[in-house]
Formats: sequence, C-alpha cells, structure tokens
Amino acid sequence: MVNLANDWNGPNDPDNPRNFPRIIRLSSMVAVTLLAFTGSFAGAIYAPAQEQIMQWQQCTYEVAILPLSLYNLGLAFGPIIGAPLSETYGRKAVFVVTTPLCILFLLGGGLTTTIASLSVCRFFAGVFASPNINNASAVILDYSAPHSRGVSLGMYYSVPSLGASIAPLVGGFIVPHRSWRWTQWVAILVTGGFYIPVLFTRETYKKVILRRRAIALGLTDAYSSSSTPKHPLRYFFTVLIHRPIHMLLTEPIVSFVSLYNGLIYGLLYTFVTSIPWIFATYYDFGPAAQSLSYLGVTVGTVLACAPFALIDIRFYQRRLQRWKSAHGEGSQLPPQNRLLSALVGSIPLPASLFIAGWAAEYRVHWIVPIVFQGVAMLSCFLVYAGANLFMLDVYGPLYSARGWVGDQLVGVFDAGDGADSLVFLGLGGVVEEEESKTADGLPKTAAVDAVFGRAAATPSATPPCTYVHAPPSH
Repeated sequence: MVNLANDWNGPNDPDNPRNFPRIIRLSSMVAVTLLAFTGSFAGAIYAPAQEQIMQWQQCTYEVAILPLSLYNLGLAFGPIIGAPLSETYGRKAVFVVTTPLCILFLLGGGLTTTIASLSVCRFFAGVFASPNINNASAVILDYSAPHSRGVSLGMYYSVPSLGASIAPLVGGFIVPHRSWRWTQWVAILVTGGFYIPVLFTRETYKKVILRRRAIALGLTDAYSSSSTPKHPLRYFFTVLIHRPIHMLLTEPIVSFVSLYNGLIYGLLYTFVTSIPWIFATYYDFGPAAQSLSYLGVTVGTVLACAPFALIDIRFYQRRLQRWKSAHGEGSQLPPQNRLLSALVGSIPLPASLFIAGWAAEYRVHWIVPIVFQGVAMLSCFLVYAGANLFMLDVYGPLYSARGWVGDQLVGVFDAGDGADSLVFLGLGGVVEEEESKTADGLPKTAAVDAVFGRAAATPSATPPCTYVHAPPSH
C-alpha cells in the first residue's frame, strides 16, 4: 500500500497519464496546445497597430514597439512563476490561475490611455501567458514516452511560431477598419475561448497525482516522509530557481543552445515587427497587402512539421532501434542524435535569409522574399525543435524548460535590435547581419557539442536530472 503513495503501481497503473484513454490524452493535448497558441498570438497581434500607436501618442517607432517587446520580456520571466506553481500544485492549476490574470492585463491594455500603462499591462500579460506555453509542453511530456515524444513535441513546437505568424495577419485586417484596441479585444476572445476546454482536462503531473492518491488512501504520512521537501523555501530557491540559472551560466551546452535558440526566436519577432515596413517601403504595399505578406512565414511554419516528422520517423527511430538491438532494450540512444533536424535546418537558414533580404533590397518580385521568409521559418523550426529535444534528453523536463528563459531574453533584445537596425542599415544589411549570426552560431554550437556533448550526457557537479526531495515526473 505504501508503494501506491510513492510510485506507479506497475506499468498499467490507471492513474498514470500514459494509461489514460486515448480520447482523453488526445483531447487534453489539443486543449493545452491551443491555449499555448494564444500566448504568442496575443503578443504578435499588436504588431500591425504600431503606426496607429505612433499617431495616437505622438511617439517614435522605438516607443511604439515597446508593448510588443515588453510582452515578450514577460514571456521570458513567466517560467519563474509557472514552474514553482506547477511543482507545487500541478499542471492544471497553473492553467486555471494564470490565464484569467493574462486576460485581465490584456483588458487593461485595451482600456489604457497612455503608452506607458499599455506597456506595463502587456508586460504582465506576457508574464501570465508564459506558463501556458511552458506548461503545455510539460503536459505532452507527461503523456508521451521518451522514445515517441519527438513527433508529438515537434508538432507542439510549431504552435507558438504559428501563433506569432498568424496574429499579425489577423491584426492587419482589424487595425485599418477598427482601432488598435481591437487587437486586444480579439486576443481576449481567442484566449478566453481556448481557456474553457482546458478546465475539463485532467491533472497529469506525477507528484500531484500521487499526493492526491495518498490522501484518498489515508497514506499522507507515508507520502510526505519520502516526497515532501523538508525545507520548502530552500527547495524553491535551490532546486526550482538557483540550479537552472546556474546551469544556464555554467553548462556550455545549455548556454550555447539557449543563445542560438534565442537568436532564432529573435529572428521570428524581427519578421513580425518588420514585414509591414519592408513591403510598404520596398514594394508600396497597402495595409491589407502588408498583412498578406505574412503568409510566407505562416505557410513555412505549418509545413515545417512534415520534414521534422520525416526526420524523426525515418532516421531517429531507425537509429534508436539499431541502438537497442546492439545495447539492450533499456539503453538510451545518445542525445546528440536529436540534433539531426537542427543540422538539416541550419543549412538553408542563413542562405534563405540572405536571399530574402537582398531580393527585397533590389526590388526583385515580391513573391521571392515572401517565399524565402517561409523557408527561413521552416529552417528555424527544424533547428529550434531539434535543439529542444536534445536538451530534454540530456537534462530532463524540469531543467531543460529553464532554457526558455535564456531563449526569450536573447530573443527579445535581438528582435529589438533587428527592428531598429532596419532604419539605419537597410533591409539587405540587416538580413546579412542576421545571416552571419545564424551561420556563425551553428558551427560554434556544433563544436561545443562535439567537445562537451558526451560529458553533457552525464554532467558532473550536481546532476541536473537529480530531483531533490521530489519524485521524477515519470
């Protein structure tokens, strides 16, 4: 009986989320994925409103873009709130609590009368939207076995990028016919609509499920003695806050992958903020046509799932089977094999950026930059998804999620730098700068992986996958 309070009662335990009925697993994954979509959608839908904001507040472009940049900065700090809440109260509790707070701050942003209050409201909206993005991937991990999570997480990783690319297209049709405030109202409607199905999902976090089962069986003492931190405050700062940040600053693999993924994330938001300006300046597009110019980025994001799934099924899974045949069924394939999609995506990424930028600079037909922006987004996705799966295999779900903070922080500043530089360097110069960052970044990351990759799989010091006073999620 004590075992029931501390671990699953065998592989067929009905309380294990991986043993839930298929319809429950699929519907839950769809529900949390759609809610994660709203996190990036609510941020990027503001992008087409920048010109109206400049006229409304008589401010510069740099000031008008602040509500978008601060929303993304809020996304970077969100995991600091979401991860401890998830550790203590479970996945569903985080969704239930943080989403209404995000909606309230979006409402405040829509009702505001100054750019300062709009920026503050959107920062906090980003903070409370971020746990939805991070928590959704954790739910999918709770449902997925390690060997099969590549495709499911790959599909999920496309969702935030899809939200960020669809939202400006929607906002571009709203702003000319309504005021910029309608970007906030639409974000509220979409977030609220996708929030409701999540209320009917089941808890998936192992520690919380076991705690509830222990209470139901009257085994609270047995569970608490082995699984509850003796010093909750120390556990919060050392395990949930300090150790992931320490990893980000001291583990070469974490630092370089987060830096490179951050550049990619920044590239996405450079597209989001600059596409209207590019096609208005170089091709004389009107407001409606400027919105349609996001189609290349959107289609590239949607299509990216196909090559990623193909790489996972045709290459990774075959390598995994060969490895198990040679080393035994319980052996783990080295994490570096997850980087195959990242290596594939890194080749067309700088090339497509170069072509898209200089094609627009020389006024080549507008379809050329749109197509190659789509290719760039497809390549970004392959790199981002492969790198994140690699981090999951090396460090585990609890610690790999903290890389999101580094990705977001780098991405926010890179996006702001790219948007400002457009004015001074011209499109070709900016895209060549981004192309050089991505072309330089991958060899450095690959070199660090080659030197430190084997060591990263079995880190020294405090092992990142060691859970202190708490059972592993699965």
